[in-house]
Formats: sequence, C-alpha cells, structure tokens
Amino acid sequence: MPLPTTSFRKTNQLLYILALLKVVIPYFLQNPVYEPHRDEFLYLAEGHHLAWGFMEVPPLLSVFAWLTNLFGGGMFWVKLWPSLFGAATFILAGKIVVSLGGRNFALLLLFLAFMFSAYLRVFFLFQPNAPEIFFWTLIAFSLVRFTQTKSNQWLYLFGVSAGIGMLSKYSVAFFTASVLLGLLMTKYRTVFLNKHFWYAAVIGLLIFLPNFFWQYKNSFPVIHHMKELQETQLQYISPVSFLTDQLVLILPCAFVWLTGLFYVLFSKEGKYRFLGFAYLFVILLLVIGHGKNYYSLGVYPALLAFGSYALEKYTAVKRRALRYMFVIIPLLIGLLFLPVALPMLPPQQLADLYVKFHTEKTGLLKWEDLKNHPLPQDFSDMLGWEEMTQKVAKAYGTLSDSEKMNTVIFCDNYGMAGAVNYYGKKYHLPPAYSDNASFLYWLPENASFKNIVLVTSDHHEKEHDFAKDFQSITISDSVTNVFARERGDWIYVFKGANDNFSKYFQKKLADDKAEFNY
Repeated sequence: MPLPTTSFRKTNQLLYILALLKVVIPYFLQNPVYEPHRDEFLYLAEGHHLAWGFMEVPPLLSVFAWLTNLFGGGMFWVKLWPSLFGAATFILAGKIVVSLGGRNFALLLLFLAFMFSAYLRVFFLFQPNAPEIFFWTLIAFSLVRFTQTKSNQWLYLFGVSAGIGMLSKYSVAFFTASVLLGLLMTKYRTVFLNKHFWYAAVIGLLIFLPNFFWQYKNSFPVIHHMKELQETQLQYISPVSFLTDQLVLILPCAFVWLTGLFYVLFSKEGKYRFLGFAYLFVILLLVIGHGKNYYSLGVYPALLAFGSYALEKYTAVKRRALRYMFVIIPLLIGLLFLPVALPMLPPQQLADLYVKFHTEKTGLLKWEDLKNHPLPQDFSDMLGWEEMTQKVAKAYGTLSDSEKMNTVIFCDNYGMAGAVNYYGKKYHLPPAYSDNASFLYWLPENASFKNIVLVTSDHHEKEHDFAKDFQSITISDSVTNVFARERGDWIYVFKGANDNFSKYFQKKLADDKAEFNY
C-alpha cells in the first residue's frame, strides 16, 4: 500500500536526515591519534597512477583516490568517500523499506543496524569494500523495484550496477551470479526471456570491458593475487568460524537481518524469494572458497531492509510495546560494540578496555596469524606510519647532497611505501618505491643508484648475499610504537653499491615483473 503523500514526504525526510548522520557521526567517534590504514595508503597511491586496473583491484577506487590527492589528501577527504558510499547504501536500503510501505520505525531499525555493526568500520575505511557493498545493494534494489513495477528501466539499472560494480571489486560477479540463480528458482525466471534484460547485460559488459582488456594485457594479475591470498590467508579460515562471524558482524541487530531472511524466503506471496536464495548461494560460495567473514557484508543491507519492514508491520497494532525492546537491545549491545567497530580511544586505553571486558574471547582481537593481540588488526594497521616516515627522513638526512642524488628509498611492502609517500612531502623526501603489490608496476626502468634507505621487517638484512656489494651498512632506527603492526620494522642505510648489486637488483626486478608478464 503506498504511503499518503504527507507521510511519504516525512518518511523520506527522515531517511535523508539519518543518511546525513551516517556520514557525520564516525568523524566524531574515531580518535585523531589513528592514521590511515595500511591498505588506504595503497589505494591512495593508485590515485597517482590512474589506469584501467591494478594488481589487487579494479580501477574505480583510484578515481576517488585521485580526487583525495587533488584536495590535499587530508583525513577528512580520505574518509569522505567511504562515508558517502555508506550513506548511499543506507538510502538504497531505506528506499526498499519505503517501497514496501515501511515508515519511520522501520527506518530507525535500519539505521541502528548500520550504526551498530561492522558497517560502521567498513564505511569509514577507504577500501574497495565500501563501493562493493553499495553496488551489491544497488543490484538488489534494482531487481526489487523491477518485481514491484515490471518496468524495464530497472533492468537497465541492474546492468549498469553490475558493470560499474565490477569496476569496484570483482566479487560483484559472485552476487550477480547468485541473484540470477535466485531468479531462476522463482517465477521471475521469465526475466531471461525479456530482451531488455539482455540489452542491459550487454551494457554492463561494455562498461566492464576496459578492465577486462587491462587484465588480459597484464596476464590476469587478479588470478595470481587471489592464489596468493588463498595460500597465505584464506586457507586458514574454517567454515564454522565464517558462519558464526556472520552473526557477530551485525550482532546488535542480528534479529533484524534474520527476520528479513525469513520474510523473503517464507512470506506467502514469495515475491522476493530470489533474494533469500541469493543469500544462501553467496554464503555457500564463500564457505567453499574459505572467504573472509566480511566478504558477505554486501548481501545484508537488502535483508536488513526487509527485516526492518517486517518487524514494523508485526508491531503495527497489537505488539507495539515490542518496539521498545527492538530499539533498546541494539542500543545496549551496540554501545559495547562501538569500541571494536572504530578506534574511539587512544591505543593504551583501548587495550585496557578490551582486557577489562575480556574481548579476546569474542575473536575480535584475532589477527591473520590466528593469535590474539592487544588491538584489532585494523586498528594496529593505523599506527606507526608517520613515526616510520620521520625515521626514514632522519636516515635520509645523514646523507650528503651528492649521496642523495644517487639514493633510492625502498620499502618491503606497499604499506611502508605508501605511508612514506603520503607523509613524504612533509619531511622533504623523494618518492619511495617497492616491488610489492601494484608498486611493482611503478618502479622506474633501469634505475641507477649507489645508496639505499631501506625500510624492512627483516632483522637480518645485513646477512644477505647482496649486502656484501655495499661499502657500508648502518641500522638507523626502528618503529617503536608498541601497538603498531609495524613495530620493529628497521630503517637501514646501505651506501656504496658496486656493479654486482646493480646487476642483482635489475635481475630481481625483471624476475618479479616476469611473474606477471609485465
């Protein structure tokens, strides 16, 4: 039943007010002592090297990185884009609520689910996950509106969503395939006989083609990246932990998405059952592929929308007192959830808080090494970077002007290189390089140098064979922030390389690039 005009207008006003709060609130929650995340440094670096693809991700996020760099690269701009994608995702889910006839209480439930869950962190990190979740939700929204209106315009939105979504993260293909399988299992399988569906599919394919050609030209580095990820991280993820984490990710409002899943699967009309099947297919694919828990986050906004609507409808007349419980429970649990969603306090205070509440028992302090640490891995990945850059600048400053002309700053990984470049202008440093991740593509050809300021986690660099090709090696300093994941990283100064090292270094880079046929 459509809402009366006045009620509809007020509901829409509330939707946009809540979306604005979704953008603003995280800025006040995160403590300013925290720096950009290690992955954010990589994606910001890609903004300086615009292309149709990168080793790790498709190109869309690099456009926002370019804008961030254009506006000065400050934390406000770094965090703005994921915040806007979060608000846009909330609006799409809210529009689903409104299209069903939902009103203010349903929107409030939906807002609580976005604020007191993993979405609070995901939509404040400049990573591909934010646009990925938005496009998953846009795909779901377009098909929901198609089933409601039978208008072909929504099929074209579906095609465009899938195409642009694939330029944000390749996992959009998993959800697209899952939702199409879901349609095949319902009466809406007739959409495959609709010529406009195929026109839309062609449009989506054309949008994605430039990145596909880039992958082809570069021998599909995404396959190498996924293989490396599988070998180093994903193989250690158990199906049981993945499934239990699905509840933890949106724990304060888990009852909302579970209600939504039940509603789409078992409501009498069965109009939206394809979304329930799509959810089950996504979870099955991720369990089989040992996906990380947050890989599934894109499938929940639509379920949260349906759950919010169903709970509002359930309590519309006789059970209105339950609404207080539906709000109080997420608030109480959510307030406890906030300190692990965003780093609200300085590291030591946060670590003490986790000890007090035995947070290690929840698994939220477990890193990729499967061990518990004082802070969540994401938070530790936001510390120590400017200290590292300061100490690189200190090491670089020990060189004479003539030595600096023949010196390169080289880093073991993309986080180090990205951080040194991010803070480098402040400390008057030349560009830092690495052969890790997409930084491999940006190494200058036939670089010639005699000295290296090396940032590394290897405490035994002086013992490697190539070290014999330098006249002197000095350990300048190390990262000392006890809560930083980079704690203990060393800054070396290698001086006076001979011709043997130049040959070794060029061969190493050639071998690295040959692995990707670059």
